[in-house]
Amino acid sequence: MTDTFSVISFNLRFGLADDGPNSWGYRKAGVAEFLQTHRADFIGLQEANDFQVDFVDHELVEYAYIGMRNPAPRFWQNNVLFYNPQWRCISQKHLYLSLTPDIPSRFSESQWPRQCTIGLFEKDQRQLICINTHFDFKPTVQRKSARFVLDQVSLLPSNSSVVLMGDFNATPESDCHMNLTGHETGTAADWPSFENVFVEPYPGTFHGFSGDSIGGCIDWILYRGDIVPDDCVVIRATFNGIYPSDHFPIRAQFHWRGKTEDQSSGMGPISLNTS
Repeated sequence: MTDTFSVISFNLRFGLADDGPNSWGYRKAGVAEFLQTHRADFIGLQEANDFQVDFVDHELVEYAYIGMRNPAPRFWQNNVLFYNPQWRCISQKHLYLSLTPDIPSRFSESQWPRQCTIGLFEKDQRQLICINTHFDFKPTVQRKSARFVLDQVSLLPSNSSVVLMGDFNATPESDCHMNLTGHETGTAADWPSFENVFVEPYPGTFHGFSGDSIGGCIDWILYRGDIVPDDCVVIRATFNGIYPSDHFPIRAQFHWRGKTEDQSSGMGPISLNTS
C-alpha cells in the first residue's frame, strides 16, 4: 500500500535567457546533480524549453511526463509534470490559462500564454490529482488564473485528493492565494479550497541566482483532500558549484489520511472530464 508520496516544484528558468555564468550551458550539470540528489514521485517543471525537457527526460530515465506542447515554437516555455511510473497516469489535460483553454492562448492582460497541466494518477488503489501551473504577473490575471484552476477542480468529486504546485509569481498575501485557499471575499462556497504546505513566516523561493531570498514565497505547493503534509522544504543548496535556477526548488512529502476505502467511498472512479 502506498502510504506516502512526494512532490517537487521547480521553475527551471528559461533556457534561452542570457544569464551569463548562470546560463543553461553552465547550469545543466548542476540540474543533473540536483535531480540525482532529490527525487520525488512527481516533479513539476515550469518555464522549460523543449531542449531542457529533453535533458531532464534523459536524467530521469525511469520517469514519464505529461504536459509538453509538440510541436512548439523555439521560445516556448513548457509546463511539464514528470512522474515515477510506479504511478499509472489514467488521464491528463494540458490547458491554457485563458478563455479558450484547449488551444494555445492567453488572457488578454497576460504577458505569456500560461499553462496548466493536470494528471490523474493511481497506485495501490490510491488516486491522486496533480496539477502543475505557472501564473502570469498581473494580479488581475492571477485572480482569473486562480478561478480557472478552481473551476477545473470543481469538476472533480468533492473529496478527491489534489496537489497543486507551481510558480504563481505572487506571495501568499496575494488575492490569488486567498482565492485558492478560500479566504477571498466573494469566493463561492462550493469551490474547493486548498491549503499551503508552508505556513507563516513563508520562506522566500526566488533568489535571482544570488542565494538570497529576494522575491518572497512565489513558488507554492497547495493541497486538499485526504492527504497531509509531513515535511516541506526549500532546497537552497548549490549543485556542481552553481544554483540550478533563479528559483529555489521546493519539496513536500505527504501521507494519506484514513483508509483506502475512505478515500473512494461513495465517489466511484475519478475522471478529469467529470461535468
